[in-house]
Amino acid sequence: MNTKLTLTIEKEVIKIAKEYAKEKGLSLSEMVENYFKFVTVKRINLKEKQLSPKVRKLRGIIKSENDLDYKKILTEELSKKYGV
Repeated sequence: MNTKLTLTIEKEVIKIAKEYAKEKGLSLSEMVENYFKFVTVKRINLKEKQLSPKVRKLRGIIKSENDLDYKKILTEELSKKYGV
C-alpha cells in the first residue's frame, strides 16, 4: 500500500534530483523510496533475525497470486463469520 509523504527540500536539490531521476528513467518518488529501502535494510534484516527459527523456516512457504487483495479476502471472510 502506498502512502503520501510530504517533504521540505531546497528547490535546487529538487531540480537536480528530478533531472537525475529522469536520466535514470525513474520518478522522484521511486528514487526516494529506493533510498529509504537502502537505508532501512539493516533494520528489516534485524527484525527477521528476531523471529523464532520455526517461524523463519515457514516464511515464504506459501506462494500467492501477485494481484492478491488480502484485505478484500479478510473483509469477506469476517463478513461471513459475523454475518455483517
